[in-house]
Amino acid sequence: MHSRPFRLLLLVLSAVIPAAMAQGQTPPQVPIETYIHQSWNSLTRSTSDCASLTDSKQTTTAILYFPVGEKIPAAVKARLQQCKVEIRELPVRIKHFGELTPAQLSAPGLLYLPNPYVVPGGRFNEMYGWDSYFILLGEIADNRIDLARDTVDNFFYELDHYGAVLNANRTYYLTRSQPPFLSSMVLALYRAELAKDAKEARALLHHALPYLIRDYTVWVSTPHLAGTTGLSRYSDLGNGPVTEIADDSNYYVNIIHWLLVHPDQTPPDYLHKLLPAEAPAPSTHAQPAHGNESAWDCGTHCPATNADGYSLTDDFFAGDRAMRESGFDSSFLFGPFGGSTQNFAPVSLNALLFKYEHDLAFIAAMLGDMDAAVAWSEAAGERQERIDALLWNESAGLYFDYDFVHSQSSTYPYVTAYYALWSGVASPGQAQRLAANLPLFERPGGLQTSSTISGLQWDAPFGWAPTNWLAVAGLDRYGFKTDARRVAGEFTSTVATNYAHDGEIHEKYDVATPGANVSVIAGYQTNVIGFGWTNAVYLKMLQLLSAAK
Repeated sequence: MHSRPFRLLLLVLSAVIPAAMAQGQTPPQVPIETYIHQSWNSLTRSTSDCASLTDSKQTTTAILYFPVGEKIPAAVKARLQQCKVEIRELPVRIKHFGELTPAQLSAPGLLYLPNPYVVPGGRFNEMYGWDSYFILLGEIADNRIDLARDTVDNFFYELDHYGAVLNANRTYYLTRSQPPFLSSMVLALYRAELAKDAKEARALLHHALPYLIRDYTVWVSTPHLAGTTGLSRYSDLGNGPVTEIADDSNYYVNIIHWLLVHPDQTPPDYLHKLLPAEAPAPSTHAQPAHGNESAWDCGTHCPATNADGYSLTDDFFAGDRAMRESGFDSSFLFGPFGGSTQNFAPVSLNALLFKYEHDLAFIAAMLGDMDAAVAWSEAAGERQERIDALLWNESAGLYFDYDFVHSQSSTYPYVTAYYALWSGVASPGQAQRLAANLPLFERPGGLQTSSTISGLQWDAPFGWAPTNWLAVAGLDRYGFKTDARRVAGEFTSTVATNYAHDGEIHEKYDVATPGANVSVIAGYQTNVIGFGWTNAVYLKMLQLLSAAK
């Protein structure tokens, strides 16, 4: 007998596959549920697997870095020798986040992890920080608890050996984390384990707690403090342009061209006019901002950063790096191309930290430490007060990011306002206002990220699985069941319709059309196939829709 989600799937595909065939298109070879089920294996990597070492974002020789003193398992070493991979040891033992920068390494490479992990797909061939939360939800939904455990244990390993939950396990991410979902990963795994073995589930919480506190501490310490607001910000510990855009070497040049054509939208601290002595030689690919390339962390792999007599400034690069830590790379949410991200206390990050504090309170209580549980609850309460004071706009009925450098609220509506529902930081009245504002973002194919068409992939008209899921789960949490089911139906229909068209699942969709054909002016200009978090969110939304029947 088919499960409810599968019966719902058949209803969706019975509508979209005949339409695809009528247009002369070939329907996919397997049902979408089978595609997703198979994807956990096809997207699984291991640092002892040759395929895992490939990095399409770089053109350098494959290198695998091990932590100082880490013994290489014999089987792993033998396998890597077959792959013709260079094995190196990191030059220092990392005790704290940022103690080793990419510039201290002669070449970029993959960072060792002990367990298998699921990658997003396409050019993203490593284990990512926030992607992994949504992927883990899909793994659990598809009964792949083994992969979920391995994912969590890998993040504990990163905290032990690399100082933080990294953006991903490549050396050029050693100075950057990603949105903090680790406590949510642990609790999702805990609930899955609890259904099978309560003793094992409790042991997981006991083992995880010190790692979670260490991860949380990264976000409430310098440089992640948002001035004197009591809130946190995104901030990369590195400097200068990033290394991982080697396959899009004109990214910064294209930004300069855009900024020069749009002077009315260009903040004064984004561009530096080059003096004659600073002008680059014709053969020079990368030039320093203000002549201080020694401070850059891209080493010998810096992309071009000068064009038309101008260079981007260190302030812009600080924002560019912080934007990449936020996961929203790129949009105009934090200024053009994210160049002011470091100046904001974001709704997204602080809603996540509110939930993190509540998660730590829950774990402490479950382990019998009521004093710690009360302390964590009080920390969450203090954060909620600051969020209400600085990020909530009563007249608009939305949360907005706060520019603490200029002491002013953003006026840029963004779908991260609905993180407040997922995290539980919103009051019932605020939740009602947020639900009423869904038309700002809702389109036929789901929720678009913003109400602004900037030409970048994290703005309108594009919709992404993680932001759609957090909004849907948040609406459902606050009792807006009809809204949650409607948006879930729209997004799953978009994914299923496009799967019927091309037999693939993508990282993002144009939810206004809706479709998988996207065009962006700068940044990642392809629509990567895979795709880890879309696969997972599709399953979770089917579960939600099925439960409503």
